[in-house]
Amino acid sequence: MKSDIEIAQETTLKPIHDIATDLSLSEEDWEPYGRTKAKLSTGLLEKLEEKPDGKIVLVTSINPTPAGEGKSTVTVGLGQALNKLNKKAIIALREPSLGPVMGLKGGAAGGGYAQVLPMEDINLHFTGDLHAITTANNALSALIDNHIHRGNNLQIDPRRVEWNRVLDMNDRALRQVVVGLGGPTKGVPREDAFSITVASEIMAVLCLAKDLHDLKRRLKKIVIGYTYDEKPVTVKDLDAEGALTVLLKDALKPNLVQTTENTPAIIHGGPFANIAHGCNSIIATKTAAKLGDYVVTEAGFGADLGAEKFLNIKSRAGGIQPSAVVIVATIRALKMHGGVGKNELTTENVEAIASGIENLKKHIETIESFGLPYVVAINKFPTDSQKEIDFLKEWCSTNKVEVALTDVWKNGGAGGVDLAEKVIKKAEEPAKNLEYTYNLHDPLEEKIRSVAQTIYGADDIVLSAKARSQLVFFENLGWGKLPVCMAKTQYALSNDPSQVGRPTGFTIHIRELRASVGAEFIVVLTGDVMTMPGLPQHPAALNMDVTEDGKIVGLF
Repeated sequence: MKSDIEIAQETTLKPIHDIATDLSLSEEDWEPYGRTKAKLSTGLLEKLEEKPDGKIVLVTSINPTPAGEGKSTVTVGLGQALNKLNKKAIIALREPSLGPVMGLKGGAAGGGYAQVLPMEDINLHFTGDLHAITTANNALSALIDNHIHRGNNLQIDPRRVEWNRVLDMNDRALRQVVVGLGGPTKGVPREDAFSITVASEIMAVLCLAKDLHDLKRRLKKIVIGYTYDEKPVTVKDLDAEGALTVLLKDALKPNLVQTTENTPAIIHGGPFANIAHGCNSIIATKTAAKLGDYVVTEAGFGADLGAEKFLNIKSRAGGIQPSAVVIVATIRALKMHGGVGKNELTTENVEAIASGIENLKKHIETIESFGLPYVVAINKFPTDSQKEIDFLKEWCSTNKVEVALTDVWKNGGAGGVDLAEKVIKKAEEPAKNLEYTYNLHDPLEEKIRSVAQTIYGADDIVLSAKARSQLVFFENLGWGKLPVCMAKTQYALSNDPSQVGRPTGFTIHIRELRASVGAEFIVVLTGDVMTMPGLPQHPAALNMDVTEDGKIVGLF
């Protein structure tokens, strides 16, 4: 069986000029980044404003196992399958972070014969967007510390600087640090911390900005900390928005690539779904909708995280409504939710599936709560038995759930035709208004409770003393009307990753809140979730190498 990278390196790619031409783009609409990648113009979306929008298909999933369930693979395969059915389809994905690429989960370019290419570039440095966000974030950190060092005219309280430095790598040693040590010439000592780049508010700002003007508007509003008398200090107060916009100017341009079957793909932005809002950029999704009949996009992890935030945050900010949703489920994940250990997932166990299927049922109920039509996609793995697959399909039939078995990893678009046909049928149903989980005018605590109860199935929420104090403080500052961005483990519906399946009788523990005023949401940290992950005992990075002729090996 060939690895993903072997399949990718054997695929013949079209010149990016041909992909752009297939989309009817003029030379002014894009600029090449080598032979197989391009940046789209920031003015392209405005140029296409009068064109009707294609149908948007959102791909989400049940709660995954640590290795992921192939949601990106299904997204790519579905886009390829739609093209096989003579629908002009475009794929819109997030950019991978080096943290999970070098860690455990892997990349975000799909797999097998349903990949976006060149996968080595996409999973590593790509066009430099994440480096630009890292640089802009850390430039702001440098400006903050320089301001304090140079007299601190704004009276920033060094104990209340909320702006973390970032690094696009899992590095637990940087979760809590002290900067400014070494005497007067080295700055003012204070506690600091590093988050992973994809958790930076600047990443969220870039992904939610509608254009360059909106990007700068949002950057100005970022709150970096508070004064000694507890007044918020913003990027605008530091006069830093111009420099940050300069650093992000090219990163705002969406990236155009292609799949293993030469289907166009727009990849842009990459906030984590468990510690950020988990969706690619509004600009990318809306541009794809103008260029294609169908856009297949994804939101990170399960419907309790990525889909919830896509619908409650991104859809609100961008005026986006999916025409249909795909809920990806795998036999192995259902067995895990039925109590099977991760080392036993390849053994046939229909009884475990029967128990774990409650997790799928909850995610179906979540999508139904938004009023959206959906199809369940069974992402086939080689270890799945026919008996297990038949049981899942029969359960779906009994419960009147549309289901399709997909094998796009092995067969590319051809393995997703059944799914594509069912998605088209759902997408062509009369559109209903999207039903949000909460009203923006609800108090922050009620918004958090609504997500916990409606989306997770919790009995209630419990706020720490710190979180309750922050909640009152934020509402007094006028931030109570913002959406909430829940930071929670991806492995379970509760904030306890060991509570697999569909737990009941649980509460969601709110540790603290963080104000992302530029992104225009309030981050709510639950349980033990952290904004700087760590590497596993055996990082994927240890398998990677470059041969003498410059060929990358060991990258999945």
